[in-house]
Amino acid sequence: MTTIKSAQFDGDAAASVARHKAVVLPEDIPVDGPQLLADPYRLPEHPVSTIRRLKEAAKSFLPDSLFLSLLHHKCIGRYPNLRRPATFNEKILQRSLRPDARYIGLTDKLLVRKYIASKIGAKHLIPLIAAPDVFTREVFDALPSAFVMKANHGSSFVEVVRNKSDTSFEALQRRAEQWLAIDFYSIARERHYRTIEPRIFFEHLLLDAHGQIPADFKVHCFSGRQGPPIIYILVISDRFGNATHGDVYDINWNHLDVEIGFYKRSAAPAPRPANLEAVLDTAIALSQDFDYVRVDLYAPDNLVYFGELTFTPGAGVLPFTPDKIDYEWGKLLA
Repeated sequence: MTTIKSAQFDGDAAASVARHKAVVLPEDIPVDGPQLLADPYRLPEHPVSTIRRLKEAAKSFLPDSLFLSLLHHKCIGRYPNLRRPATFNEKILQRSLRPDARYIGLTDKLLVRKYIASKIGAKHLIPLIAAPDVFTREVFDALPSAFVMKANHGSSFVEVVRNKSDTSFEALQRRAEQWLAIDFYSIARERHYRTIEPRIFFEHLLLDAHGQIPADFKVHCFSGRQGPPIIYILVISDRFGNATHGDVYDINWNHLDVEIGFYKRSAAPAPRPANLEAVLDTAIALSQDFDYVRVDLYAPDNLVYFGELTFTPGAGVLPFTPDKIDYEWGKLLA
């Protein structure tokens, strides 16, 4: 247990701590740090204990600014200044507390499809198989042999099914019910998630020419200043395998000595994608309406498919190695 005194906090958080005198913070708020960022908000594989449930219930009473300050300290190692944010994470926390009204519809993984089609064309959308009001056995029976099950209201709600005969309706139904029961806002207080109506949907399983799931291109676009956007590309390779890496590149495909979250950097850079320019052009087109957004794309076999738009990546508690990147990226974000 860690006791936090009110004098340690800045800005809005200080007021919250003053009201609460001293706050006792369980070490697992809200989930284990490495688990949070290695695959954000991954669901627990084992039943949650009664003690854990009580801790989670207690945390639900903390004001958002206090909760986020404690979480930021746990994951980053310092308390944030929410009144005068300077780092990337501090500014993302501020967005979580005061989100743009547009974030709701564009964060919803089903509603955003209409926006994407209008901006870059429906050809860049992963084909949608079904988005049922209720996941029934009839829906399951109608699914193809390979697909991806997702939920629209949060992060890392992804179940890859390469062969339907290897799973069952009951197994997927349990997973779907678990996802739908989660109030994603409560995990890291990203307020634009509060009003998203949870839905399960099914997409075509993207595979490259070698039958592999393509890497995630997480394109951080800082577009808030005059001139072309400043772009950094985080490439997550082998996300569902045993050799997952996260590598950061600039627009010229220089392999940067940077790690984001708990993804480990590869020893050597990946080959420059043949369609890198198409990936960048797509990200730029989708970032034009925002001072900052992370555009997630897939680029198998010279094609470009949309993944999602993320306005508060890592919920504002995303460790950078080296830590100075948190400050450098903070200067790029208005």
